[in-house]
Amino acid sequence: KEAGGRSRDRAAGVGIAESRKQIAENLCLRVKNLCASGRAMEKEITEIRQAIRDIPNFPKPGIVFKDITPLLGNGPLFKRAIDLLAGRYQSQKVDMVLGIESRGFIIGAALAYRLGAGFCIVRKPGKLPYQTHSASYELEYGSDTLEVHRDAFPPRARVLIADDLIATGGTAAAAIALVSKLGGEVVECAFVIELSFLKGRDKLKPCGVFSLIQYDSE
Repeated sequence: KEAGGRSRDRAAGVGIAESRKQIAENLCLRVKNLCASGRAMEKEITEIRQAIRDIPNFPKPGIVFKDITPLLGNGPLFKRAIDLLAGRYQSQKVDMVLGIESRGFIIGAALAYRLGAGFCIVRKPGKLPYQTHSASYELEYGSDTLEVHRDAFPPRARVLIADDLIATGGTAAAAIALVSKLGGEVVECAFVIELSFLKGRDKLKPCGVFSLIQYDSE
């Protein structure tokens, strides 16, 4: 009986050792896959960054405009940029994507399609045909206003705000205010480009901000 018990103990010990070995191998494989995925994503982000063109002194002197039209014109790269944005929210509940005038319409509509969500827009005053809510935001000199249709989405809708770029955060802050006026919940604010040196994300707290590409200086 003692010999039989020792045999069973040895067999159990071998089984545990093999199980641990299999777990370790699976973990190593997952780490390798994550590293490979990370390197591939880093390469894609670099390619997206290279497709963004700097236009000095536009729309006025002293401003370096980030032109995304070369990115939009590259079908596979544009698709990948949208896929990377959508991947962050694929497992979350998003009822509506809200695009900010005007390049946010392009990014937002593509993102909504990818997520299977609805799409709505915020525009400058007088551009929307139906009854609207409005929210103002500060500019360097003066202020501006954005509007949204009063029936853009139902109360308690989960809304993802999208635009091509965040600079000082004024327009995104106005969009957040409009979502609040309609009784919606902001999932996050998503951008292709973030001019991080302008600290626009600080203006949007406590709402989260996600961007594919960050610039620490002009």
